[in-house]
Amino acid sequence: MTSYPPLDLTSDVVALTAALIDVRSESRDEQHLADLVEDALGSVPWLTVDRHGNTLVARTQLGRSERVLIGGHLDTVPEHGNLPHRFDGDLLYGLGACDMKGGVAVSLHLAATLAEPLRDVTYVYYECEEIDAGLNGLRRLAEEHPHLLEADLAILMEPSNAGIEAGCQGTLRVEVHAEGTRSHSARSWMGVNAIHGAGEILDRLESYEPRNPTIDGLTYREGLNAVRIEGGVAGNVIPDSCTVTVNYRFAPDRDLEEAVAHVREVFTGFEVKVTDAAPGALPGLDRPATADFVRAVGAEPHPKFGWTDVARFTSLGIPALNFGPGNPAIAHTRDEHVSIEEIRACYSLLAAWLAVEGRDRG
Repeated sequence: MTSYPPLDLTSDVVALTAALIDVRSESRDEQHLADLVEDALGSVPWLTVDRHGNTLVARTQLGRSERVLIGGHLDTVPEHGNLPHRFDGDLLYGLGACDMKGGVAVSLHLAATLAEPLRDVTYVYYECEEIDAGLNGLRRLAEEHPHLLEADLAILMEPSNAGIEAGCQGTLRVEVHAEGTRSHSARSWMGVNAIHGAGEILDRLESYEPRNPTIDGLTYREGLNAVRIEGGVAGNVIPDSCTVTVNYRFAPDRDLEEAVAHVREVFTGFEVKVTDAAPGALPGLDRPATADFVRAVGAEPHPKFGWTDVARFTSLGIPALNFGPGNPAIAHTRDEHVSIEEIRACYSLLAAWLAVEGRDRG
Protein backbone atom coordinates (compact mmCIF):
# COMPACT_ATOMS: atom_id res chain seq x y z
CA MET A 1 0.00 0.00 0.00
CA THR A 2 1.28 3.47 -0.91
CA SER A 3 2.13 5.63 2.09
CA TYR A 4 1.66 9.39 1.95
CA PRO A 5 2.81 12.02 4.45
CA PRO A 6 0.13 13.93 6.39
CA LEU A 7 -1.28 17.06 4.77
CA ASP A 8 -0.31 20.39 6.29
CA LEU A 9 -3.33 22.55 5.45
CA THR A 10 -1.65 25.67 6.86
CA SER A 11 1.32 25.40 4.50
CA ASP A 12 1.65 27.64 1.46
CA VAL A 13 -1.38 27.06 -0.78
CA VAL A 14 0.80 26.28 -3.83
CA ALA A 15 2.85 23.74 -1.86
CA LEU A 16 -0.44 22.24 -0.67
CA THR A 17 -1.61 21.93 -4.28
CA ALA A 18 1.57 20.08 -5.19
CA ALA A 19 1.10 17.72 -2.23
CA LEU A 20 -2.50 16.99 -3.27
CA ILE A 21 -1.45 16.24 -6.85
CA ASP A 22 1.00 13.61 -5.65
CA VAL A 23 -1.71 11.69 -3.78
CA ARG A 24 -3.28 9.46 -6.43
CA SER A 25 -7.06 9.75 -6.36
CA GLU A 26 -8.44 8.48 -9.64
CA SER A 27 -12.19 7.97 -9.57
CA ARG A 28 -13.22 5.13 -7.20
CA ASP A 29 -9.73 5.23 -5.65
CA GLU A 30 -10.10 8.34 -3.48
CA GLN A 31 -9.77 6.66 -0.08
CA HIS A 32 -6.12 7.61 0.51
CA LEU A 33 -6.80 11.27 -0.18
CA ALA A 34 -10.10 11.24 1.73
CA ASP A 35 -8.30 9.74 4.74
CA LEU A 36 -5.60 12.43 4.63
CA VAL A 37 -8.15 15.23 4.27
CA GLU A 38 -10.29 13.85 7.10
CA ASP A 39 -7.27 13.60 9.43
CA ALA A 40 -6.17 17.14 8.60
CA LEU A 41 -9.62 18.70 8.98
CA GLY A 42 -10.23 16.77 12.18
CA SER A 43 -7.50 18.77 13.91
CA VAL A 44 -9.11 22.14 13.06
CA PRO A 45 -10.97 23.15 16.24
CA TRP A 46 -13.62 25.36 14.63
CA LEU A 47 -14.87 22.70 12.21
CA THR A 48 -17.38 19.87 12.57
CA VAL A 49 -16.45 17.07 10.20
CA ASP A 50 -18.78 14.40 8.76
CA ARG A 51 -17.75 11.59 6.42
CA HIS A 52 -19.97 9.62 4.07
CA GLY A 53 -17.99 7.10 2.04
CA ASN A 54 -15.11 9.11 0.61
CA THR A 55 -17.06 12.36 0.76
CA LEU A 56 -16.30 14.83 3.55
CA VAL A 57 -18.28 17.78 4.89
CA ALA A 58 -16.65 20.27 7.28
CA ARG A 59 -18.73 23.11 8.74
CA THR A 60 -18.34 26.15 10.93
CA GLN A 61 -21.15 26.68 13.44
CA LEU A 62 -20.77 30.36 14.31
CA GLY A 63 -24.40 31.45 14.08
CA ARG A 64 -23.81 33.84 11.17
CA SER A 65 -26.77 35.16 9.21
CA GLU A 66 -25.46 33.68 5.95
CA ARG A 67 -23.84 30.41 4.98
CA VAL A 68 -21.71 29.79 1.89
CA LEU A 69 -20.78 26.33 0.64
CA ILE A 70 -17.39 25.85 -1.02
CA GLY A 71 -17.10 22.52 -2.81
CA GLY A 72 -14.66 20.48 -4.83
CA HIS A 73 -14.21 16.90 -5.96
CA LEU A 74 -11.27 14.77 -4.83
CA ASP A 75 -11.09 12.46 -7.84
CA THR A 76 -9.20 12.82 -11.10
CA VAL A 77 -9.31 11.16 -14.50
CA PRO A 78 -6.81 8.30 -15.04
CA GLU A 79 -3.09 9.05 -14.88
CA HIS A 80 -1.33 9.62 -18.20
CA GLY A 81 2.35 9.96 -17.43
CA ASN A 82 1.68 13.17 -15.49
CA LEU A 83 2.69 12.20 -11.97
CA PRO A 84 4.33 13.41 -9.78
CA HIS A 85 3.92 17.20 -9.95
CA ARG A 86 6.50 19.49 -11.51
CA PHE A 87 6.97 23.24 -11.70
CA ASP A 88 7.79 25.18 -14.86
CA GLY A 89 7.99 28.89 -14.23
CA ASP A 90 4.62 30.14 -13.01
CA LEU A 91 2.89 26.87 -13.85
CA LEU A 92 2.34 23.77 -11.72
CA TYR A 93 1.93 20.60 -13.78
CA GLY A 94 0.43 17.27 -12.77
CA LEU A 95 -2.64 15.03 -12.77
CA GLY A 96 -5.59 17.01 -11.45
CA ALA A 97 -3.61 20.25 -11.13
CA CYS A 98 -6.33 22.11 -13.03
CA ASP A 99 -9.31 19.82 -12.44
CA MET A 100 -9.33 20.42 -9.56
CA LYS A 101 -6.64 20.03 -6.94
CA GLY A 102 -5.69 23.67 -7.20
CA GLY A 103 -9.24 24.60 -6.21
CA VAL A 104 -9.36 21.94 -3.48
CA ALA A 105 -6.10 23.30 -2.04
CA VAL A 106 -7.57 26.81 -1.91
CA SER A 107 -10.63 25.49 -0.07
CA LEU A 108 -8.61 23.37 2.39
CA HIS A 109 -6.27 26.26 3.17
CA LEU A 110 -9.26 28.49 3.88
CA ALA A 111 -10.82 25.84 6.11
CA ALA A 112 -7.65 25.53 8.20
CA THR A 113 -6.72 29.21 8.48
CA LEU A 114 -9.99 31.16 8.60
CA ALA A 115 -11.24 30.71 12.17
CA GLU A 116 -13.73 33.59 12.29
CA PRO A 117 -15.34 34.00 8.88
CA LEU A 118 -18.17 36.50 8.88
CA ARG A 119 -20.26 34.01 6.94
CA ASP A 120 -20.61 30.45 8.15
CA VAL A 121 -18.89 28.09 5.71
CA THR A 122 -19.57 24.52 4.64
CA TYR A 123 -16.59 22.88 2.93
CA VAL A 124 -17.43 19.81 0.82
CA TYR A 125 -14.92 17.37 -0.71
CA TYR A 126 -16.56 14.60 -2.69
CA GLU A 127 -15.80 11.46 -4.66
CA CYS A 128 -16.54 10.13 -8.16
CA GLU A 129 -17.30 13.36 -10.01
CA GLU A 130 -15.43 12.32 -13.15
CA ILE A 131 -17.43 9.12 -13.80
CA ASP A 132 -21.01 7.85 -13.90
CA ALA A 133 -23.44 10.27 -12.27
CA GLY A 134 -24.93 7.50 -10.13
CA LEU A 135 -21.66 7.25 -8.19
CA ASN A 136 -21.20 11.00 -7.70
CA GLY A 137 -20.58 11.70 -3.99
CA LEU A 138 -22.33 15.05 -4.12
CA ARG A 139 -25.40 13.46 -5.66
CA ARG A 140 -25.50 10.86 -2.90
CA LEU A 141 -25.09 13.56 -0.28
CA ALA A 142 -27.95 15.58 -1.79
CA GLU A 143 -30.21 12.52 -1.78
CA GLU A 144 -29.31 11.10 1.63
CA HIS A 145 -28.21 14.12 3.72
CA PRO A 146 -29.52 17.27 2.01
CA HIS A 147 -29.38 19.29 5.25
CA LEU A 148 -25.57 19.20 5.01
CA LEU A 149 -25.74 21.17 1.76
CA GLU A 150 -28.01 23.99 2.96
CA ALA A 151 -26.51 27.36 2.03
CA ASP A 152 -27.30 30.81 0.66
CA LEU A 153 -24.69 30.37 -2.09
CA ALA A 154 -22.59 27.48 -3.38
CA ILE A 155 -19.19 28.06 -4.97
CA LEU A 156 -17.70 25.12 -6.85
CA MET A 157 -13.95 25.39 -7.28
CA GLU A 158 -14.10 24.12 -10.85
CA PRO A 159 -11.40 25.61 -13.12
CA SER A 160 -12.62 28.92 -14.52
CA ASN A 161 -9.44 30.94 -15.03
CA ALA A 162 -9.93 32.48 -11.58
CA GLY A 163 -13.12 34.14 -12.80
CA ILE A 164 -16.80 33.40 -12.46
CA GLU A 165 -18.53 31.02 -14.83
CA ALA A 166 -22.23 31.11 -14.06
CA GLY A 167 -24.75 28.33 -14.49
CA CYS A 168 -23.94 25.44 -16.81
CA GLN A 169 -25.19 23.68 -19.91
CA GLY A 170 -27.37 20.63 -19.72
CA THR A 171 -26.18 17.46 -21.41
CA LEU A 172 -28.07 14.70 -23.15
CA ARG A 173 -26.80 11.57 -24.91
CA VAL A 174 -28.99 9.57 -27.23
CA GLU A 175 -28.58 6.64 -29.57
CA VAL A 176 -30.16 7.19 -32.97
CA HIS A 177 -30.80 3.87 -34.68
CA ALA A 178 -30.92 3.18 -38.43
CA GLU A 179 -32.36 -0.16 -39.51
CA GLY A 180 -31.67 -2.24 -42.61
CA THR A 181 -31.90 -5.76 -43.92
CA ARG A 182 -28.96 -8.16 -43.71
CA SER A 183 -27.72 -9.92 -46.84
CA HIS A 184 -24.53 -11.26 -48.41
CA SER A 185 -22.41 -8.38 -49.73
CA ALA A 186 -22.12 -10.19 -53.08
CA ARG A 187 -25.91 -9.81 -53.35
CA SER A 188 -26.23 -6.36 -51.82
CA TRP A 189 -29.39 -5.58 -53.80
CA MET A 190 -31.15 -8.15 -51.65
CA GLY A 191 -30.44 -6.22 -48.46
CA VAL A 192 -30.76 -2.70 -47.09
CA ASN A 193 -27.52 -1.20 -45.79
CA ALA A 194 -28.13 0.34 -42.36
CA ILE A 195 -24.78 2.15 -42.39
CA HIS A 196 -25.80 3.89 -45.59
CA GLY A 197 -29.11 4.70 -43.93
CA ALA A 198 -27.25 6.42 -41.11
CA GLY A 199 -26.08 8.96 -43.67
CA GLU A 200 -29.41 10.75 -43.21
CA ILE A 201 -28.69 11.04 -39.48
CA LEU A 202 -25.30 12.59 -40.23
CA ASP A 203 -26.81 14.89 -42.85
CA ARG A 204 -29.26 16.25 -40.28
CA LEU A 205 -26.42 16.86 -37.84
CA GLU A 206 -24.34 18.58 -40.51
CA SER A 207 -27.15 20.97 -41.38
CA TYR A 208 -28.25 21.55 -37.77
CA GLU A 209 -28.16 25.17 -36.62
CA PRO A 210 -27.69 25.42 -32.83
CA ARG A 211 -29.28 28.08 -30.66
CA ASN A 212 -27.22 30.73 -28.84
CA PRO A 213 -29.69 32.09 -26.27
CA THR A 214 -28.80 34.95 -23.92
CA ILE A 215 -29.75 34.41 -20.24
CA ASP A 216 -29.02 37.00 -17.53
CA GLY A 217 -26.78 38.76 -20.04
CA LEU A 218 -24.74 35.59 -20.74
CA THR A 219 -24.78 33.91 -24.15
CA TYR A 220 -24.81 30.11 -24.08
CA ARG A 221 -23.75 28.21 -27.20
CA GLU A 222 -25.53 24.94 -27.87
CA GLY A 223 -24.24 21.97 -29.83
CA LEU A 224 -25.65 18.75 -31.32
CA ASN A 225 -22.91 16.35 -32.41
CA ALA A 226 -22.24 12.74 -33.28
CA VAL A 227 -19.70 11.30 -30.84
CA ARG A 228 -19.75 7.62 -31.83
CA ILE A 229 -20.98 5.38 -34.63
CA GLU A 230 -21.38 1.60 -34.50
CA GLY A 231 -22.41 -0.79 -37.23
CA GLY A 232 -21.27 -3.71 -39.31
CA VAL A 233 -21.27 -7.48 -38.94
CA ALA A 234 -18.45 -8.83 -41.11
CA GLY A 235 -16.52 -7.93 -44.22
CA ASN A 236 -18.95 -9.83 -46.43
CA VAL A 237 -22.28 -8.90 -44.82
CA ILE A 238 -24.62 -6.01 -45.55
CA PRO A 239 -25.38 -4.67 -42.04
CA ASP A 240 -28.93 -4.50 -40.76
CA SER A 241 -28.20 -2.12 -37.89
CA CYS A 242 -26.26 1.10 -37.33
CA THR A 243 -26.33 3.32 -34.26
CA VAL A 244 -25.10 6.90 -34.03
CA THR A 245 -24.52 8.25 -30.52
CA VAL A 246 -25.35 11.95 -30.35
CA ASN A 247 -24.52 14.41 -27.59
CA TYR A 248 -26.70 17.48 -27.13
CA ARG A 249 -25.30 20.33 -25.02
CA PHE A 250 -28.20 22.66 -24.35
CA ALA A 251 -28.65 26.04 -22.73
CA PRO A 252 -30.17 26.09 -19.22
CA ASP A 253 -33.38 27.78 -20.36
CA ARG A 254 -34.45 24.33 -21.58
CA ASP A 255 -35.33 21.61 -19.10
CA LEU A 256 -34.63 17.93 -19.75
CA GLU A 257 -38.10 17.19 -21.09
CA GLU A 258 -37.81 20.02 -23.63
CA ALA A 259 -34.31 18.94 -24.61
CA VAL A 260 -35.38 15.34 -25.23
CA ALA A 261 -38.41 16.48 -27.23
CA HIS A 262 -36.18 18.71 -29.37
CA VAL A 263 -33.74 15.90 -30.18
CA ARG A 264 -36.58 13.53 -31.05
CA GLU A 265 -37.96 16.18 -33.39
CA VAL A 266 -34.59 16.59 -35.12
CA PHE A 267 -34.46 12.84 -35.76
CA THR A 268 -38.09 12.30 -36.69
CA GLY A 269 -38.43 8.95 -38.44
CA PHE A 270 -35.60 7.30 -36.50
CA GLU A 271 -35.65 5.37 -33.24
CA VAL A 272 -34.12 7.55 -30.51
CA LYS A 273 -33.02 6.09 -27.17
CA VAL A 274 -31.91 8.34 -24.29
CA THR A 275 -28.85 6.88 -22.54
CA ASP A 276 -27.71 9.73 -20.27
CA ALA A 277 -29.16 13.08 -19.23
CA ALA A 278 -28.44 15.88 -16.79
CA PRO A 279 -30.20 19.26 -16.57
CA GLY A 280 -28.38 22.56 -16.82
CA ALA A 281 -28.34 25.36 -14.27
CA LEU A 282 -29.58 28.91 -14.76
CA PRO A 283 -26.93 31.52 -13.89
CA GLY A 284 -29.07 33.13 -11.18
CA LEU A 285 -27.09 36.34 -11.29
CA ASP A 286 -30.07 38.26 -9.95
CA ARG A 287 -29.99 36.36 -6.62
CA PRO A 288 -28.64 38.58 -3.77
CA ALA A 289 -25.96 36.16 -2.58
CA THR A 290 -24.74 35.60 -6.14
CA ALA A 291 -24.67 39.30 -6.97
CA ASP A 292 -22.69 39.98 -3.80
CA PHE A 293 -19.94 37.56 -4.79
CA VAL A 294 -19.89 38.85 -8.37
CA ARG A 295 -19.26 42.36 -7.01
CA ALA A 296 -16.45 41.04 -4.83
CA VAL A 297 -14.73 39.35 -7.78
CA GLY A 298 -15.07 42.57 -9.76
CA ALA A 299 -14.95 40.94 -13.19
CA GLU A 300 -17.66 40.19 -15.72
CA PRO A 301 -19.08 36.64 -15.34
CA HIS A 302 -19.01 34.24 -18.26
CA PRO A 303 -21.32 31.33 -19.12
CA LYS A 304 -20.18 27.82 -18.26
CA PHE A 305 -19.75 25.68 -21.37
CA GLY A 306 -20.08 22.16 -20.05
CA TRP A 307 -21.91 20.51 -17.17
CA THR A 308 -20.85 20.87 -13.55
CA ASP A 309 -22.38 20.11 -10.18
CA VAL A 310 -23.75 23.63 -9.91
CA ALA A 311 -26.82 22.00 -11.47
CA ARG A 312 -27.29 19.88 -8.34
CA PHE A 313 -27.38 22.97 -6.15
CA THR A 314 -29.78 24.70 -8.51
CA SER A 315 -32.13 21.71 -8.18
CA LEU A 316 -32.02 22.26 -4.39
CA GLY A 317 -32.89 25.94 -4.80
CA ILE A 318 -29.36 27.11 -3.97
CA PRO A 319 -27.70 29.61 -6.33
CA ALA A 320 -24.30 28.32 -7.43
CA LEU A 321 -21.25 29.51 -9.35
CA ASN A 322 -18.06 28.01 -10.76
CA PHE A 323 -14.97 29.83 -9.47
CA GLY A 324 -11.52 28.29 -9.37
CA PRO A 325 -7.95 28.38 -10.67
CA GLY A 326 -7.08 26.73 -13.96
CA ASN A 327 -8.08 26.82 -17.60
CA PRO A 328 -10.92 24.34 -18.25
CA ALA A 329 -9.67 23.89 -21.81
CA ILE A 330 -6.60 21.97 -20.58
CA ALA A 331 -8.40 19.84 -17.96
CA HIS A 332 -7.96 16.06 -18.49
CA THR A 333 -4.98 16.56 -20.81
CA ARG A 334 -1.53 15.03 -20.34
CA ASP A 335 -0.04 18.50 -19.90
CA GLU A 336 -2.67 19.56 -17.36
CA HIS A 337 -1.42 22.46 -15.28
CA VAL A 338 -2.54 25.39 -13.17
CA SER A 339 -1.23 28.92 -12.82
CA ILE A 340 0.43 29.63 -9.48
CA GLU A 341 -0.83 33.20 -9.75
CA GLU A 342 -4.42 32.00 -10.16
CA ILE A 343 -4.18 29.72 -7.12
CA ARG A 344 -3.04 32.64 -4.98
CA ALA A 345 -5.60 35.02 -6.51
CA CYS A 346 -8.52 32.68 -5.78
CA TYR A 347 -7.40 32.18 -2.20
CA SER A 348 -6.89 35.91 -1.57
CA LEU A 349 -10.26 36.87 -3.01
CA LEU A 350 -12.23 34.23 -1.13
CA ALA A 351 -10.42 34.97 2.13
CA ALA A 352 -11.15 38.69 1.79
CA TRP A 353 -14.80 38.10 0.86
CA LEU A 354 -15.42 35.72 3.73
CA ALA A 355 -13.58 37.80 6.31
CA VAL A 356 -14.19 41.38 5.19
CA GLU A 357 -16.95 41.77 2.62
CA GLY A 358 -19.47 40.12 4.92
CA ARG A 359 -18.81 42.46 7.85
CA ASP A 360 -21.77 44.73 7.23
CA ARG A 361 -24.06 41.71 6.91
CA GLY A 362 -22.98 40.19 10.27
